[in-house]
Amino acid sequence: MSSVEEHYDQVLSDVYSWMQGGFDAALARNIEFFAKRGIAPRVAIDLGAGCGFQSIPLAKLGFAVTAIDLDRKLLDELRDHAPGLDIAIVRDDLMSFDRHARGGAELVVCMLDTVLHLDSKDTVRTLFAKVRAALEPGGRFIVTFRDLSREAVELDRFIPVRSDQRTIFTCFLEYEADTVKVHDLVHRKDDAGWTLHKSFYRKLRLPPQWITEQLAYADFANVDSTVERGLVTVIATR
Repeated sequence: MSSVEEHYDQVLSDVYSWMQGGFDAALARNIEFFAKRGIAPRVAIDLGAGCGFQSIPLAKLGFAVTAIDLDRKLLDELRDHAPGLDIAIVRDDLMSFDRHARGGAELVVCMLDTVLHLDSKDTVRTLFAKVRAALEPGGRFIVTFRDLSREAVELDRFIPVRSDQRTIFTCFLEYEADTVKVHDLVHRKDDAGWTLHKSFYRKLRLPPQWITEQLAYADFANVDSTVERGLVTVIATR
């Protein structure tokens, strides 16, 4: 079994921007996401920043952003797309984000299933407590993730992620009691023909109600949950 870090290095990093519909399209979606919620600038922390789909829009809105991720390839992509922006890029485990924070934050984001990559529910609880401690009073915490608590069955476990003439990305889900084994199969074509890149890793099965309850237990206020484009969005205020 691959760890999350190994899985991204072996398979996902090379197609991550592509599978999101392209770098510019993903940025545009998140610019709209933050603008719609009236996010105002100062200090932000992006947990699991990847190639910058959250960090770059926030920096363009005026935030000083600390972007944290373990994946070297994705952080290099972020660096290439962020010249002149106020983004401190940190390669580290997101659970160590508090070592790198630049003062009290007004916003912390943990998006696109990043919270599901943690190794246990206890680790999620620890993260929530750390985030609350890092936020200024009135600061907001935004979490987005897929609801994997409902088990897909039979052929619904096979998900065609994206394809074009040179790349075909298919995902297969195998459900366990507390986790889902996510098998990613990426066929890529070059001059020599097609090659298969494959790996799997585990994601936590976290019901949205559990997330909202744990945020309330961590003493967040005004915990709000919505579903947009298949993603659960939870916004909590310190």
